[in-house]
Amino acid sequence: MIVADFRIDSLYMGYPTGYLIISQSPDMRLKDGSMSIGKKIMIDGQQRVTALMTSIVGLEVLGSDFKKRRIKIAFNPQASVENDEEVFKVQDNAVLKDKKWISDIAELFKPDFDQWEFVNEYCQQNPDVNGSQMNKILMRLLDIKNRQIGVITLDKDLNIDEVTEIFIRINSQGAKLNQADFAMSKIAANTEYGGNALRKAIDYFSHLAVEPDWYADMAKDDGFMGTRYAEKLKWLKDDRESIFDPDYNDILRIAFMYKFGRAKLKDLVSLLGGRDFETRDYRETIAEESFAKLSDGVIDFMTQYTFSNFVLGMKTAGFISNKLINSQMTLDFVYTLYLLLNNDPTIERSQIKHYVAKWFVMSTLTSRYIGSPESQMDFDIRRIREKGFMTFFKEVEEAELSDTFWNVGLVQNLETQVINSPFFNVFLAAQIYEGNNALFSNGTKVGYLITLMGDVHHIFPKQYLRKNGYDEKMLYNQIANFTYLDTQVNKGISDDAPNVYFKNAIEACKNGKTLYGNIADTATLRQNLQENCIPESIVDMDYSNYPDFLASRRKLMAKKIQNYYKSL
Repeated sequence: MIVADFRIDSLYMGYPTGYLIISQSPDMRLKDGSMSIGKKIMIDGQQRVTALMTSIVGLEVLGSDFKKRRIKIAFNPQASVENDEEVFKVQDNAVLKDKKWISDIAELFKPDFDQWEFVNEYCQQNPDVNGSQMNKILMRLLDIKNRQIGVITLDKDLNIDEVTEIFIRINSQGAKLNQADFAMSKIAANTEYGGNALRKAIDYFSHLAVEPDWYADMAKDDGFMGTRYAEKLKWLKDDRESIFDPDYNDILRIAFMYKFGRAKLKDLVSLLGGRDFETRDYRETIAEESFAKLSDGVIDFMTQYTFSNFVLGMKTAGFISNKLINSQMTLDFVYTLYLLLNNDPTIERSQIKHYVAKWFVMSTLTSRYIGSPESQMDFDIRRIREKGFMTFFKEVEEAELSDTFWNVGLVQNLETQVINSPFFNVFLAAQIYEGNNALFSNGTKVGYLITLMGDVHHIFPKQYLRKNGYDEKMLYNQIANFTYLDTQVNKGISDDAPNVYFKNAIEACKNGKTLYGNIADTATLRQNLQENCIPESIVDMDYSNYPDFLASRRKLMAKKIQNYYKSL
Protein backbone atom coordinates (compact mmCIF):
# COMPACT_ATOMS: atom_id res chain seq x y z
CA MET A 1 0.00 0.00 0.00
CA ILE A 2 1.41 3.39 -0.96
CA VAL A 3 0.24 5.16 2.19
CA ALA A 4 1.93 2.62 4.47
CA ASP A 5 5.29 4.14 3.58
CA PHE A 6 4.31 7.63 4.57
CA ARG A 7 1.86 7.95 7.44
CA ILE A 8 -0.34 11.03 7.37
CA ASP A 9 -0.68 10.81 11.15
CA SER A 10 3.04 11.55 11.50
CA LEU A 11 2.47 14.91 9.82
CA TYR A 12 -0.69 15.47 11.87
CA MET A 13 1.08 14.77 15.15
CA GLY A 14 4.21 16.67 14.15
CA TYR A 15 6.43 13.60 14.26
CA PRO A 16 9.57 13.23 12.11
CA THR A 17 8.75 11.89 8.66
CA GLY A 18 12.20 11.07 7.34
CA TYR A 19 14.23 12.86 4.72
CA LEU A 20 13.74 13.05 0.99
CA ILE A 21 17.05 12.32 -0.73
CA ILE A 22 17.73 14.28 -3.89
CA SER A 23 20.57 13.74 -6.33
CA GLN A 24 21.53 16.80 -8.34
CA SER A 25 22.84 16.21 -11.83
CA PRO A 26 25.97 18.10 -12.87
CA ASP A 27 25.59 21.41 -14.65
CA MET A 28 25.58 21.02 -18.44
CA ARG A 29 27.01 23.22 -21.17
CA LEU A 30 24.24 24.30 -23.54
CA LYS A 31 24.56 24.60 -27.30
CA ASP A 32 25.12 28.37 -27.03
CA GLY A 33 28.00 27.84 -24.60
CA SER A 34 26.14 28.89 -21.46
CA MET A 35 25.68 26.63 -18.42
CA SER A 36 22.45 24.98 -17.32
CA ILE A 37 21.92 24.07 -13.67
CA GLY A 38 21.66 20.29 -13.27
CA LYS A 39 18.23 18.82 -12.65
CA LYS A 40 17.32 17.26 -9.33
CA ILE A 41 16.23 13.63 -9.18
CA MET A 42 14.55 12.06 -6.17
CA ILE A 43 16.28 8.80 -5.32
CA ASP A 44 14.57 8.14 -1.97
CA GLY A 45 11.17 9.37 -0.85
CA GLN A 46 9.16 8.89 -4.00
CA GLN A 47 6.57 6.75 -2.22
CA ARG A 48 6.13 9.38 0.49
CA VAL A 49 5.59 12.14 -2.06
CA THR A 50 3.26 9.87 -4.03
CA ALA A 51 1.25 9.24 -0.85
CA LEU A 52 0.80 12.97 -0.35
CA MET A 53 -0.22 13.44 -3.97
CA THR A 54 -2.92 10.81 -3.85
CA SER A 55 -4.26 11.21 -0.30
CA ILE A 56 -4.13 14.98 0.15
CA VAL A 57 -3.98 16.50 -3.33
CA GLY A 58 -6.37 13.85 -4.67
CA LEU A 59 -4.36 12.83 -7.74
CA GLU A 60 -4.46 9.38 -9.30
CA VAL A 61 -1.21 7.45 -9.16
CA LEU A 62 0.09 4.49 -11.13
CA GLY A 63 0.33 1.39 -8.95
CA SER A 64 2.67 -1.59 -9.28
CA ASP A 65 -0.01 -3.26 -11.41
CA PHE A 66 0.18 -0.29 -13.84
CA LYS A 67 -3.38 0.75 -13.00
CA LYS A 68 -4.27 4.31 -12.05
CA ARG A 69 -6.14 4.74 -8.80
CA ARG A 70 -6.66 7.06 -5.89
CA ILE A 71 -5.91 6.05 -2.34
CA LYS A 72 -8.50 7.83 -0.18
CA ILE A 73 -7.56 8.47 3.44
CA ALA A 74 -10.32 8.85 6.04
CA PHE A 75 -9.97 10.92 9.23
CA ASN A 76 -11.68 10.41 12.60
CA PRO A 77 -11.69 13.74 14.46
CA GLN A 78 -13.26 12.04 17.50
CA ALA A 79 -10.49 9.45 17.87
CA SER A 80 -9.20 9.01 21.39
CA VAL A 81 -5.54 8.24 21.92
CA GLU A 82 -6.37 6.78 25.34
CA ASN A 83 -8.70 4.23 23.70
CA ASP A 84 -6.10 3.48 21.03
CA GLU A 85 -8.49 4.48 18.24
CA GLU A 86 -7.35 5.00 14.67
CA VAL A 87 -7.06 8.61 13.57
CA PHE A 88 -6.44 7.87 9.90
CA LYS A 89 -7.20 4.81 7.78
CA VAL A 90 -7.70 3.87 4.17
CA GLN A 91 -11.31 4.45 3.17
CA ASP A 92 -13.48 1.31 3.29
CA ASN A 93 -17.20 0.46 3.53
CA ALA A 94 -17.18 0.70 7.33
CA VAL A 95 -15.86 4.26 7.13
CA LEU A 96 -18.49 5.28 4.58
CA LYS A 97 -21.26 4.04 6.90
CA ASP A 98 -19.88 5.69 10.06
CA LYS A 99 -20.81 9.39 10.37
CA LYS A 100 -17.96 10.18 12.73
CA TRP A 101 -15.43 9.55 9.95
CA ILE A 102 -14.49 12.14 7.34
CA SER A 103 -14.26 9.73 4.41
CA ASP A 104 -11.72 11.57 2.23
CA ILE A 105 -9.36 14.23 3.62
CA ALA A 106 -8.52 15.41 0.10
CA GLU A 107 -11.90 17.18 0.06
CA LEU A 108 -10.71 19.37 2.93
CA PHE A 109 -7.62 20.56 1.06
CA LYS A 110 -9.46 21.77 -2.02
CA PRO A 111 -9.22 25.55 -2.67
CA ASP A 112 -13.00 26.00 -2.45
CA PHE A 113 -13.36 24.11 0.85
CA ASP A 114 -15.77 25.94 3.19
CA GLN A 115 -14.64 25.10 6.72
CA TRP A 116 -17.53 26.86 8.51
CA GLU A 117 -20.19 25.05 6.49
CA PHE A 118 -18.38 21.72 6.90
CA VAL A 119 -18.12 22.04 10.71
CA ASN A 120 -21.83 22.89 11.03
CA GLU A 121 -22.85 19.94 8.86
CA TYR A 122 -20.55 17.54 10.74
CA CYS A 123 -21.94 18.68 14.11
CA GLN A 124 -25.51 18.17 12.89
CA GLN A 125 -24.66 14.57 12.03
CA ASN A 126 -22.71 14.14 15.30
CA PRO A 127 -24.69 16.08 17.97
CA ASP A 128 -22.24 15.24 20.77
CA VAL A 129 -19.39 17.06 19.03
CA ASN A 130 -18.54 20.61 20.12
CA GLY A 131 -18.33 22.94 17.12
CA SER A 132 -15.48 25.04 18.51
CA GLN A 133 -13.41 21.98 19.35
CA MET A 134 -14.16 20.47 15.93
CA ASN A 135 -12.96 23.66 14.26
CA LYS A 136 -9.63 23.47 16.14
CA ILE A 137 -9.14 19.84 15.10
CA LEU A 138 -9.74 20.74 11.48
CA MET A 139 -7.30 23.64 11.70
CA ARG A 140 -4.69 21.22 13.01
CA LEU A 141 -5.37 18.82 10.14
CA LEU A 142 -5.22 21.56 7.52
CA ASP A 143 -1.95 22.76 8.99
CA ILE A 144 -0.34 19.63 7.49
CA LYS A 145 0.25 21.65 4.33
CA ASN A 146 2.59 23.92 6.28
CA ARG A 147 4.70 21.12 7.77
CA GLN A 148 8.37 21.06 6.82
CA ILE A 149 9.85 17.89 5.31
CA GLY A 150 13.61 17.47 5.42
CA VAL A 151 15.50 17.25 2.16
CA ILE A 152 19.05 15.99 1.65
CA THR A 153 20.53 17.13 -1.66
CA LEU A 154 23.62 15.20 -2.70
CA ASP A 155 26.48 17.17 -4.19
CA LYS A 156 26.44 17.30 -7.98
CA ASP A 157 30.11 16.27 -8.12
CA LEU A 158 29.48 12.86 -6.56
CA ASN A 159 29.75 10.00 -9.05
CA ILE A 160 27.04 7.39 -9.49
CA ASP A 161 28.81 4.80 -7.30
CA GLU A 162 29.10 7.28 -4.44
CA VAL A 163 25.44 8.26 -4.76
CA THR A 164 24.42 4.58 -4.62
CA GLU A 165 26.52 3.99 -1.51
CA ILE A 166 25.06 7.02 0.24
CA PHE A 167 21.55 5.90 -0.58
CA ILE A 168 22.10 2.41 0.83
CA ARG A 169 23.60 3.79 4.05
CA ILE A 170 20.88 6.39 4.64
CA ASN A 171 17.84 4.40 3.59
CA SER A 172 16.32 3.01 6.76
CA GLN A 173 14.55 0.19 4.94
CA GLY A 174 17.79 -1.16 3.49
CA ALA A 175 16.29 -1.09 -0.01
CA LYS A 176 18.58 -1.93 -2.87
CA LEU A 177 18.87 0.67 -5.57
CA ASN A 178 20.75 -0.39 -8.67
CA GLN A 179 22.11 1.47 -11.66
CA ALA A 180 19.00 0.67 -13.72
CA ASP A 181 16.89 2.49 -11.11
CA PHE A 182 19.08 5.56 -11.46
CA ALA A 183 18.85 5.36 -15.22
CA MET A 184 15.06 5.10 -15.08
CA SER A 185 14.98 8.12 -12.76
CA LYS A 186 17.05 10.08 -15.25
CA ILE A 187 14.77 9.03 -18.08
CA ALA A 188 11.52 9.75 -16.24
CA ALA A 189 12.71 13.19 -15.13
CA ASN A 190 13.59 14.28 -18.66
CA THR A 191 11.10 16.43 -20.54
CA GLU A 192 13.22 17.91 -23.34
CA TYR A 193 13.99 14.65 -25.14
CA GLY A 194 10.92 12.51 -24.54
CA GLY A 195 12.17 10.77 -21.41
CA ASN A 196 8.76 10.29 -19.84
CA ALA A 197 7.35 8.54 -22.93
CA LEU A 198 10.47 6.37 -23.13
CA ARG A 199 10.11 5.40 -19.48
CA LYS A 200 6.51 4.39 -20.09
CA ALA A 201 7.48 2.36 -23.16
CA ILE A 202 10.01 0.39 -21.13
CA ASP A 203 7.60 -0.18 -18.24
CA TYR A 204 4.69 -1.06 -20.51
CA PHE A 205 6.67 -3.57 -22.56
CA SER A 206 7.84 -5.43 -19.47
CA HIS A 207 4.29 -5.52 -18.11
CA LEU A 208 2.68 -6.65 -21.39
CA ALA A 209 5.30 -9.36 -21.85
CA VAL A 210 4.02 -10.98 -18.67
CA GLU A 211 0.36 -9.97 -18.88
CA PRO A 212 -0.78 -9.46 -22.52
CA ASP A 213 -4.40 -8.85 -21.50
CA TRP A 214 -3.28 -5.64 -19.80
CA TYR A 215 -3.13 -4.02 -23.25
CA ALA A 216 -6.70 -2.73 -22.87
CA ASP A 217 -5.64 -0.78 -19.78
CA MET A 218 -2.54 0.56 -21.50
CA ALA A 219 -4.66 1.76 -24.41
CA LYS A 220 -6.44 4.11 -22.01
CA ASP A 221 -3.25 6.14 -21.71
CA ASP A 222 -4.07 8.57 -24.52
CA GLY A 223 -0.82 10.46 -24.13
CA PHE A 224 1.27 7.34 -24.60
CA MET A 225 -0.86 5.97 -27.44
CA GLY A 226 0.13 9.01 -29.48
CA THR A 227 3.85 8.21 -29.24
CA ARG A 228 5.93 6.20 -31.69
CA TYR A 229 6.33 3.44 -29.10
CA ALA A 230 2.65 2.51 -28.91
CA GLU A 231 2.47 0.81 -32.30
CA LYS A 232 5.66 -1.15 -31.52
CA LEU A 233 4.03 -2.59 -28.39
CA LYS A 234 0.71 -3.54 -29.96
CA TRP A 235 1.77 -7.06 -30.97
CA LEU A 236 2.34 -8.06 -27.34
CA LYS A 237 -1.41 -8.22 -26.70
CA ASP A 238 -1.44 -11.50 -28.64
CA ASP A 239 1.92 -12.83 -27.42
CA ARG A 240 1.88 -15.86 -25.14
CA GLU A 241 5.56 -16.80 -25.20
CA SER A 242 7.25 -16.88 -21.80
CA ILE A 243 10.82 -17.84 -22.69
CA PHE A 244 11.97 -14.22 -22.55
CA ASP A 245 9.90 -11.84 -20.42
CA PRO A 246 12.29 -8.91 -19.92
CA ASP A 247 11.95 -6.39 -17.12
CA TYR A 248 13.13 -2.79 -17.28
CA ASN A 249 16.67 -3.82 -16.27
CA ASP A 250 16.89 -6.13 -19.27
CA ILE A 251 15.44 -3.64 -21.74
CA LEU A 252 17.75 -0.85 -20.62
CA ARG A 253 20.81 -3.07 -20.60
CA ILE A 254 20.18 -4.54 -24.05
CA ALA A 255 19.31 -1.22 -25.71
CA PHE A 256 22.39 0.35 -24.11
CA MET A 257 24.82 -2.39 -25.15
CA TYR A 258 23.36 -2.51 -28.64
CA LYS A 259 23.50 1.22 -29.36
CA PHE A 260 26.39 2.43 -27.22
CA GLY A 261 28.83 -0.48 -27.30
CA ARG A 262 29.09 -0.45 -23.50
CA ALA A 263 27.58 -2.64 -20.78
CA LYS A 264 28.01 -0.79 -17.49
CA LEU A 265 24.75 0.96 -16.71
CA LYS A 266 26.49 3.62 -14.64
CA ASP A 267 27.92 4.82 -17.97
CA LEU A 268 24.39 5.13 -19.32
CA VAL A 269 23.42 7.27 -16.32
CA SER A 270 26.40 9.52 -17.00
CA LEU A 271 25.66 9.79 -20.72
CA LEU A 272 22.01 10.65 -20.13
CA GLY A 273 23.33 13.38 -17.86
CA GLY A 274 25.50 14.69 -20.70
CA ARG A 275 28.93 13.50 -19.61
CA ASP A 276 31.84 13.66 -22.04
CA PHE A 277 34.13 10.80 -20.95
CA GLU A 278 37.16 12.38 -22.64
CA THR A 279 36.93 15.92 -21.24
CA ARG A 280 34.97 14.94 -18.10
CA ASP A 281 32.72 17.87 -18.89
CA TYR A 282 28.91 17.80 -19.19
CA ARG A 283 27.27 18.96 -22.41
CA GLU A 284 23.64 19.15 -23.43
CA THR A 285 24.41 17.81 -26.91
CA ILE A 286 25.66 14.53 -25.39
CA ALA A 287 22.50 14.19 -23.32
CA GLU A 288 20.35 14.86 -26.38
CA GLU A 289 22.28 12.35 -28.50
CA SER A 290 22.18 9.76 -25.72
CA PHE A 291 18.41 9.97 -25.34
CA ALA A 292 17.99 9.67 -29.11
CA LYS A 293 20.28 6.61 -29.31
CA LEU A 294 18.64 4.93 -26.33
CA SER A 295 15.20 5.59 -27.78
CA ASP A 296 16.23 4.03 -31.11
CA GLY A 297 17.69 1.05 -29.24
CA VAL A 298 14.45 0.50 -27.33
CA ILE A 299 12.45 0.72 -30.56
CA ASP A 300 14.65 -1.93 -32.19
CA PHE A 301 14.39 -4.06 -29.06
CA MET A 302 10.59 -3.96 -29.21
CA THR A 303 10.16 -4.69 -32.91
CA GLN A 304 7.98 -7.79 -33.25
CA TYR A 305 9.90 -9.33 -36.14
CA THR A 306 13.23 -9.06 -34.35
CA PHE A 307 12.03 -10.10 -30.90
CA SER A 308 9.90 -13.00 -32.15
CA ASN A 309 12.63 -14.33 -34.42
CA PHE A 310 15.12 -14.25 -31.58
CA VAL A 311 12.74 -16.26 -29.39
CA LEU A 312 12.13 -18.65 -32.29
CA GLY A 313 15.89 -19.11 -32.65
CA MET A 314 16.19 -20.00 -28.97
CA LYS A 315 13.36 -22.52 -29.28
CA THR A 316 14.87 -24.03 -32.41
CA ALA A 317 18.08 -24.56 -30.45
CA GLY A 318 16.12 -26.58 -27.88
CA PHE A 319 15.43 -23.93 -25.24
CA ILE A 320 11.67 -24.25 -25.49
CA SER A 321 10.89 -23.31 -21.89
CA ASN A 322 12.11 -20.64 -19.50
CA LYS A 323 12.79 -23.52 -17.10
CA LEU A 324 15.86 -24.24 -19.23
CA ILE A 325 17.21 -20.67 -18.96
CA ASN A 326 19.60 -20.30 -16.03
CA SER A 327 20.96 -16.80 -16.54
CA GLN A 328 18.92 -13.76 -17.54
CA MET A 329 22.18 -11.87 -18.06
CA THR A 330 23.26 -14.44 -20.64
CA LEU A 331 19.92 -14.09 -22.40
CA ASP A 332 20.33 -10.30 -22.37
CA PHE A 333 23.71 -10.53 -24.02
CA VAL A 334 22.67 -12.92 -26.76
CA TYR A 335 19.66 -10.78 -27.67
CA THR A 336 22.04 -7.84 -27.89
CA LEU A 337 24.26 -9.99 -30.10
CA TYR A 338 21.27 -10.86 -32.27
CA LEU A 339 20.48 -7.15 -32.74
CA LEU A 340 24.10 -6.38 -33.59
CA LEU A 341 24.49 -9.21 -36.09
CA ASN A 342 21.27 -8.20 -37.82
CA ASN A 343 23.00 -4.93 -38.65
CA ASP A 344 26.36 -6.45 -39.56
CA PRO A 345 26.76 -6.71 -43.38
CA THR A 346 29.68 -9.14 -42.99
CA ILE A 347 27.45 -11.81 -41.40
CA GLU A 348 25.27 -14.00 -43.59
CA ARG A 349 21.73 -13.43 -42.34
CA SER A 350 20.77 -17.12 -42.56
CA GLN A 351 23.55 -17.91 -40.05
CA ILE A 352 22.71 -15.31 -37.41
CA LYS A 353 20.44 -17.56 -35.34
CA HIS A 354 23.06 -20.31 -35.38
CA TYR A 355 25.82 -18.02 -34.12
CA VAL A 356 23.56 -16.59 -31.42
CA ALA A 357 22.53 -20.07 -30.26
CA LYS A 358 26.16 -21.21 -30.14
CA TRP A 359 27.17 -18.15 -28.14
CA PHE A 360 24.33 -18.78 -25.69
CA VAL A 361 25.30 -22.43 -25.20
CA MET A 362 28.99 -21.58 -24.92
CA SER A 363 28.28 -18.83 -22.37
CA THR A 364 26.00 -21.11 -20.36
CA LEU A 365 28.47 -24.00 -20.25
CA THR A 366 31.36 -21.74 -19.23
CA SER A 367 29.33 -19.54 -16.82
CA ARG A 368 30.61 -16.56 -18.78
CA TYR A 369 28.17 -14.01 -17.37
CA ILE A 370 27.82 -15.31 -13.81
CA GLY A 371 30.70 -13.91 -11.73
CA SER A 372 31.04 -10.27 -12.85
CA PRO A 373 28.50 -10.09 -15.68
CA GLU A 374 28.67 -6.35 -16.42
CA SER A 375 32.46 -6.36 -16.71
CA GLN A 376 32.47 -9.46 -18.91
CA MET A 377 29.71 -8.14 -21.14
CA ASP A 378 31.48 -4.79 -21.43
CA PHE A 379 34.66 -6.60 -22.46
CA ASP A 380 32.86 -8.78 -25.01
CA ILE A 381 30.84 -6.00 -26.61
CA ARG A 382 33.95 -3.86 -27.05
CA ARG A 383 35.97 -6.72 -28.57
CA ILE A 384 33.17 -7.58 -30.98
CA ARG A 385 33.16 -3.98 -32.19
CA GLU A 386 36.94 -3.80 -32.41
CA LYS A 387 37.70 -7.17 -34.02
CA GLY A 388 34.46 -8.16 -35.67
CA PHE A 389 32.23 -10.92 -34.39
CA MET A 390 33.66 -13.88 -36.30
CA THR A 391 37.26 -13.17 -35.32
CA PHE A 392 36.42 -12.69 -31.66
CA PHE A 393 34.09 -15.70 -31.62
CA LYS A 394 36.84 -17.99 -32.89
CA GLU A 395 39.21 -16.65 -30.24
CA VAL A 396 36.69 -17.34 -27.49
CA GLU A 397 35.94 -20.85 -28.76
CA GLU A 398 39.63 -21.74 -28.85
CA ALA A 399 40.18 -20.39 -25.35
CA GLU A 400 37.06 -21.76 -23.65
CA LEU A 401 36.05 -24.95 -25.50
CA SER A 402 39.22 -27.00 -25.72
CA ASP A 403 39.31 -30.81 -25.83
CA THR A 404 40.13 -30.70 -22.11
CA PHE A 405 36.92 -28.80 -21.45
CA TRP A 406 34.76 -31.30 -23.35
CA ASN A 407 36.46 -34.44 -22.04
CA VAL A 408 37.30 -33.41 -18.48
CA GLY A 409 35.82 -30.09 -17.38
CA LEU A 410 32.28 -30.67 -18.61
CA VAL A 411 32.24 -34.24 -17.26
CA GLN A 412 33.22 -32.87 -13.85
CA ASN A 413 30.58 -30.13 -14.03
CA LEU A 414 27.93 -32.81 -14.58
CA GLU A 415 28.79 -34.24 -11.18
CA THR A 416 26.14 -32.32 -9.28
CA GLN A 417 22.78 -32.83 -7.60
CA VAL A 418 21.37 -29.44 -8.66
CA ILE A 419 18.37 -30.27 -10.82
CA ASN A 420 18.41 -26.79 -12.38
CA SER A 421 22.08 -27.07 -13.25
CA PRO A 422 22.94 -25.15 -16.46
CA PHE A 423 24.80 -28.24 -17.68
CA PHE A 424 21.76 -30.48 -17.25
CA ASN A 425 19.57 -27.87 -18.92
CA VAL A 426 21.88 -27.75 -21.93
CA PHE A 427 21.76 -31.55 -22.05
CA LEU A 428 17.96 -31.40 -22.13
CA ALA A 429 18.11 -28.71 -24.84
CA ALA A 430 20.33 -31.06 -26.85
CA GLN A 431 17.73 -33.82 -26.51
CA ILE A 432 14.96 -31.45 -27.60
CA TYR A 433 17.05 -30.15 -30.52
CA GLU A 434 17.60 -33.71 -31.75
CA GLY A 435 13.94 -34.65 -31.22
CA ASN A 436 14.83 -37.40 -28.75
CA ASN A 437 12.17 -39.64 -27.23
CA ALA A 438 11.75 -40.07 -23.50
CA LEU A 439 13.03 -43.32 -22.02
CA PHE A 440 10.95 -46.38 -23.07
CA SER A 441 8.86 -44.19 -25.37
CA ASN A 442 8.57 -44.05 -29.14
CA GLY A 443 6.87 -40.78 -30.09
CA THR A 444 6.70 -39.13 -26.67
CA LYS A 445 9.36 -36.49 -26.98
CA VAL A 446 11.47 -35.13 -24.12
CA GLY A 447 10.38 -31.62 -25.14
CA TYR A 448 6.73 -32.55 -24.75
CA LEU A 449 7.27 -33.84 -21.21
CA ILE A 450 9.22 -30.72 -20.22
CA THR A 451 6.59 -28.25 -21.42
CA LEU A 452 3.40 -30.11 -20.59
CA MET A 453 3.21 -32.98 -18.19
CA GLY A 454 6.38 -34.93 -17.54
CA ASP A 455 8.58 -35.22 -14.50
CA VAL A 456 12.22 -36.00 -13.94
CA HIS A 457 12.71 -39.49 -12.51
CA HIS A 458 15.59 -41.55 -11.20
CA ILE A 459 17.11 -44.22 -13.47
CA PHE A 460 18.32 -46.01 -10.36
CA PRO A 461 15.11 -45.59 -8.32
CA LYS A 462 15.52 -43.42 -5.23
CA GLN A 463 13.99 -45.84 -2.76
CA TYR A 464 16.03 -48.70 -4.20
CA LEU A 465 19.24 -46.73 -3.64
CA ARG A 466 18.25 -45.66 -0.14
CA LYS A 467 17.55 -49.25 0.87
CA ASN A 468 21.02 -50.19 -0.29
CA GLY A 469 23.11 -47.59 1.48
CA TYR A 470 22.85 -44.52 -0.77
CA ASP A 471 20.68 -42.59 1.66
CA GLU A 472 22.07 -39.06 1.15
CA LYS A 473 20.39 -36.73 -1.34
CA MET A 474 23.71 -35.74 -2.87
CA LEU A 475 24.17 -39.39 -3.84
CA TYR A 476 20.82 -40.52 -5.19
CA ASN A 477 19.88 -37.11 -6.66
CA GLN A 478 22.85 -36.88 -9.02
CA ILE A 479 21.74 -35.37 -12.36
CA ALA A 480 23.43 -38.25 -14.15
CA ASN A 481 20.75 -40.39 -12.50
CA PHE A 482 17.91 -38.26 -13.90
CA THR A 483 15.84 -38.73 -17.03
CA TYR A 484 12.44 -37.61 -18.24
CA LEU A 485 9.85 -40.39 -18.04
CA ASP A 486 6.17 -40.62 -18.75
CA THR A 487 4.42 -40.89 -15.38
CA GLN A 488 2.83 -44.24 -16.20
CA VAL A 489 6.20 -45.65 -17.25
CA ASN A 490 7.68 -44.52 -13.96
CA LYS A 491 4.88 -46.23 -12.03
CA GLY A 492 5.53 -49.45 -13.91
CA ILE A 493 9.22 -49.37 -13.00
CA SER A 494 8.45 -48.64 -9.36
CA ASP A 495 11.48 -49.35 -7.14
CA ASP A 496 12.98 -52.17 -9.17
CA ALA A 497 16.73 -52.42 -9.74
CA PRO A 498 17.94 -51.51 -13.25
CA ASN A 499 19.08 -55.07 -13.89
CA VAL A 500 15.49 -56.14 -13.24
CA TYR A 501 13.38 -53.64 -15.16
CA PHE A 502 15.74 -53.20 -18.12
CA LYS A 503 16.05 -56.98 -18.46
CA ASN A 504 12.25 -57.26 -18.37
CA ALA A 505 11.95 -54.59 -21.07
CA ILE A 506 14.44 -56.39 -23.34
CA GLU A 507 12.67 -59.74 -22.91
CA ALA A 508 9.36 -58.13 -23.82
CA CYS A 509 10.90 -56.59 -26.95
CA LYS A 510 12.34 -59.95 -28.02
CA ASN A 511 8.79 -61.29 -27.99
CA GLY A 512 7.48 -58.26 -29.90
CA LYS A 513 5.64 -56.93 -26.86
CA THR A 514 5.69 -53.71 -24.86
CA LEU A 515 6.14 -53.49 -21.11
CA TYR A 516 6.81 -50.05 -19.64
CA GLY A 517 6.20 -47.86 -22.63
CA ASN A 518 5.39 -48.45 -26.29
CA ILE A 519 8.70 -49.82 -27.61
CA ALA A 520 8.28 -53.37 -28.92
CA ASP A 521 11.62 -54.21 -30.62
CA THR A 522 15.20 -54.34 -29.38
CA ALA A 523 16.66 -52.11 -32.13
CA THR A 524 14.32 -49.26 -31.19
CA LEU A 525 15.06 -49.82 -27.50
CA ARG A 526 18.80 -49.69 -28.16
CA GLN A 527 18.35 -46.42 -30.06
CA ASN A 528 16.25 -45.09 -27.20
CA LEU A 529 19.03 -45.84 -24.71
CA GLN A 530 21.52 -43.96 -26.90
CA GLU A 531 19.23 -40.94 -27.15
CA ASN A 532 19.05 -40.80 -23.36
CA CYS A 533 22.80 -41.44 -22.88
CA ILE A 534 22.23 -44.64 -20.93
CA PRO A 535 24.97 -47.28 -21.35
CA GLU A 536 23.68 -50.64 -22.60
CA SER A 537 25.53 -52.31 -19.74
CA ILE A 538 22.79 -51.04 -17.44
CA VAL A 539 20.92 -54.28 -18.13
CA ASP A 540 23.38 -55.98 -15.75
CA MET A 541 23.68 -53.24 -13.13
CA ASP A 542 22.54 -53.19 -9.52
CA TYR A 543 23.31 -50.80 -6.65
CA SER A 544 26.94 -51.93 -6.48
CA ASN A 545 27.46 -50.61 -10.01
CA TYR A 546 25.86 -47.22 -9.31
CA PRO A 547 29.12 -45.17 -9.14
CA ASP A 548 30.32 -46.74 -12.40
CA PHE A 549 26.97 -45.97 -14.02
CA LEU A 550 27.19 -42.29 -13.02
CA ALA A 551 30.73 -42.00 -14.40
CA SER A 552 29.76 -43.64 -17.69
CA ARG A 553 26.62 -41.59 -18.16
CA ARG A 554 28.38 -38.29 -17.46
CA LYS A 555 30.81 -39.03 -20.28
CA LEU A 556 27.96 -39.89 -22.63
CA MET A 557 26.06 -36.75 -21.65
CA ALA A 558 29.14 -34.58 -22.17
CA LYS A 559 29.71 -36.12 -25.59
CA LYS A 560 26.12 -35.49 -26.57
CA ILE A 561 26.39 -31.84 -25.51
CA GLN A 562 29.60 -31.48 -27.51
CA ASN A 563 28.02 -32.94 -30.65
CA TYR A 564 24.96 -30.75 -30.13
CA TYR A 565 27.07 -27.59 -29.84
CA LYS A 566 29.01 -28.39 -32.99
CA SER A 567 25.80 -29.09 -34.92
CA LEU A 568 24.21 -25.73 -34.09
